[in-house]
Amino acid sequence: MAQPTTTATSPIKIIAAADDFGTPLKDALVSHLRSLDFQVQDLGTSSYYSAGAEVGRLVSQSLSDTRGLVACGTGAGVSIFANKFPGVFATTCLTTSDAINARSINNSNVLAVSGKYTSPETAINILDAWLNTPFKSPCPANDDKPWPQQIQSFLDNSLTEMPEIGREHRKTETPVDNCAVCCLVQNRELNPIDIIPGGSMKIIRESPTSAFVKFEAGSVEPAHHHTFGHDLVVIEGKKSVWNLTKDENYDLTVGDYLFTPAGDVHRVKYHEDTQFFIKWDGKWDMFFDEDLDAAHKAIQKELIGKN
Repeated sequence: MAQPTTTATSPIKIIAAADDFGTPLKDALVSHLRSLDFQVQDLGTSSYYSAGAEVGRLVSQSLSDTRGLVACGTGAGVSIFANKFPGVFATTCLTTSDAINARSINNSNVLAVSGKYTSPETAINILDAWLNTPFKSPCPANDDKPWPQQIQSFLDNSLTEMPEIGREHRKTETPVDNCAVCCLVQNRELNPIDIIPGGSMKIIRESPTSAFVKFEAGSVEPAHHHTFGHDLVVIEGKKSVWNLTKDENYDLTVGDYLFTPAGDVHRVKYHEDTQFFIKWDGKWDMFFDEDLDAAHKAIQKELIGKN
């Protein structure tokens, strides 16, 4: 297999993640990518749904020169959750032909691989084929011949038509009052979070623990960390999260998802009255790495820098 070369259509950055079954293969592929001087953001190991969703979210929010790499036992689970995000076309590839077809026909921007059924050597060949294949190029699905003009026109149109699928449905979805998560907390009183002004929380279930959380506009969570990783989905409002461990920041609004690994120090600012659903394993804990005054100053500096 020819080694990938960076061209105008090659990804500049690749975001990778995996579950326990896919991590050894993901690590081998990340090492291969770095040996080729690709910029790689390795998110590490989490559940297959968290790994797929986090890569999907970041690719969805990124420029076209960013792609994703995800791995789990079969390659199917991570692909399903990466595809939850607009503009993400994740495909599970078990052969080089799969990879070439996915790039040529589907303009795949997230590669999903199987840690249980694919050897590192085969996976490297799959990855190289995926990186080397431009959209609309000859592929096994067309006997490695150039696509006819009619099919090329269809593929060109697909780039604008595919993102529209489901958009009209999203506009006419039932209001948040019928949201399954919101129904869990209807008529339940949320308890104030004494250590963070403006916050309140209601535990919904234990093991794994999940909760519904509200924060008033202007509230701040000082830099802190937990002994557990947690997943959250924003139900209403807008918040910014600064992951100080990874030197990354995220602006989250309704429907956005974020996974924060155990031990990662992060700071939060709520721009509007915000509600979110959060899930974690284990007993709740919170260890502060700065005080509230320091947090306000740091956030003010960050927001001024953005402007």
